Amino acid sequence: MLVNFWASWCAPCRVEHPYLMKLAAGGLPIVGLNYRDDPGDATGFLAQLGNPYIGVAAVDGRTSVDWGVYGVPETYLIDGDGKIRLRIVGPVTKQVLERQLRPALSALTGG
Repeated sequence: MLVNFWASWCAPCRVEHPYLMKLAAGGLPIVGLNYRDDPGDATGFLAQLGNPYIGVAAVDGRTSVDWGVYGVPETYLIDGDGKIRLRIVGPVTKQVLERQLRPALSALTGG
């Protein structure tokens, strides 16, 4: 599972969004934590670009501090035991997907 911190006002979040959509379409569950955003703007963002998330929650600065988030976007790969296996600071791009995320996913699934 991925946990993705994002916001509608975040330009890099728009850059990574197509990659999140592809991952979700491939069956990877993604939880979206919407960071310090106007609810209407967040809803509009997902309506315009698509919703890759199995669930979305609005979070404040305290939640982001608890996770160690520096800013958005930030994405965490969580294993079946609830442990963080990979932290991606910045947008998920094609390079990040191929060099970091896919190998980490393969290591978790054994293939």
